[in-house]
Amino acid sequence: MASFEIVTTAERPDLHPQFDDAFASSWPEFIFHDPVSRHFVPLVQERFARFDVTVVNDGVVVAGGWAVPLAWDATIPNLPDGYDDALVRAFAVEKTITDTLCVMAVAVAPDWRGHALSSLVLNELRRRAVAAGLARVIAPVRPTLKASYPLTPMATFARWRRPDGSHLDPWIRVHERLGATILVPAPRSMIINGSVAQWEEWASMSFPESGAYVVPGALDLVMIDRESDAGIHLEPNIWMRHV
Repeated sequence: MASFEIVTTAERPDLHPQFDDAFASSWPEFIFHDPVSRHFVPLVQERFARFDVTVVNDGVVVAGGWAVPLAWDATIPNLPDGYDDALVRAFAVEKTITDTLCVMAVAVAPDWRGHALSSLVLNELRRRAVAAGLARVIAPVRPTLKASYPLTPMATFARWRRPDGSHLDPWIRVHERLGATILVPAPRSMIINGSVAQWEEWASMSFPESGAYVVPGALDLVMIDRESDAGIHLEPNIWMRHV
């Protein structure tokens, strides 16, 4: 049976490049070009290192995840707009008034999927939230299967269940099995802008004219405007609450 060690970026900063290499394939290329994320994520390791965890097996990174503390009054209207806004809030708020941990991302190396490591990471982050005195845990969840239904509104997708009552989406199911509940969609969780040439590179496809395009990996349509030489993707997520 495999044995796992959980460490933080602060404890093992040498592992972070390995983490990047192992999980680059977990998300589509355009996700890495969200300007808010690109600005704040490098700072997470400095300010919130204890919520940046890595799972190691025999010296090899097999899973990991990270979260940021922020202030939330437990009401729907006061939720961040999504992933981007959660980052902005986390870095804007004073440490003394944070009360909620927001799980931003969890990833498992391809060869280790199916070993419940995502649950291990989520439980570890929840444990750290309790240890830090944070009363709530939330997450802007990126449903795995939503990319197969880019024309379906997220609010509709959020209702879809299998015959046994469990959610259609496997990543939402992981959260629900740990006791999390769906709150509301976050229709503008990430806002990713780029030139037409950049989007053609990120998507590995051509955009011959202006319009709305289905892009592999995108949870909604990507809007291309050739006259303005611009493309934009409003990435929708689903807010879920653990405690």
